[in-house]
Amino acid sequence: MDSINSRIAEELGVRPQQVAAAVALLDEGSTVPFISRYRKEVTGSLDDTQLRHLEERLRYLRELDDRRVSILASIEEQGKLTPELARDIKLADTKTRLEDLYLPYKQKRRTKGQIALEAGLGELADGLFNDPSL
Repeated sequence: MDSINSRIAEELGVRPQQVAAAVALLDEGSTVPFISRYRKEVTGSLDDTQLRHLEERLRYLRELDDRRVSILASIEEQGKLTPELARDIKLADTKTRLEDLYLPYKQKRRTKGQIALEAGLGELADGLFNDPSL
C-alpha cells in the first residue's frame, strides 16, 4: 500500500502524507467533492482535479496489484514460474504488460467439442459422419 501511495504522490507532485490521508478518506467512503470541500485541512489542500486523478490511479494500481497476485499464483500452480518471470511480473507497470507476460501461460478455454474429443468421442463422431446410411 505504501508503494502505491508513494507512486501516486510522485505522479501528482505532492507529499506522501497528503496521498495517505486522501486514500484513507476514500477508503472510508468519502466522495471526491466532499473531500475537496470539507476535508482540505486533512489532505493538505488537494484540489478536485488532483483528488480525481488520485482516485483513478489508486483504483488502477490496486487492480494491477490484485491481477499480479492472481497471475503469479496461476503460473506457480502450473509449476512454470521462474525467478526471471516472477521478477518481470513484479516489475510490470501496466495491465497490458502484465497480460502480455501471462499470455503464454494462460489456460485456454475448453469448448464442448474439445471436451468430447478428450472423452474419446472423436472416433464415434467420424464413424457417424462418414456413414452414408445415416
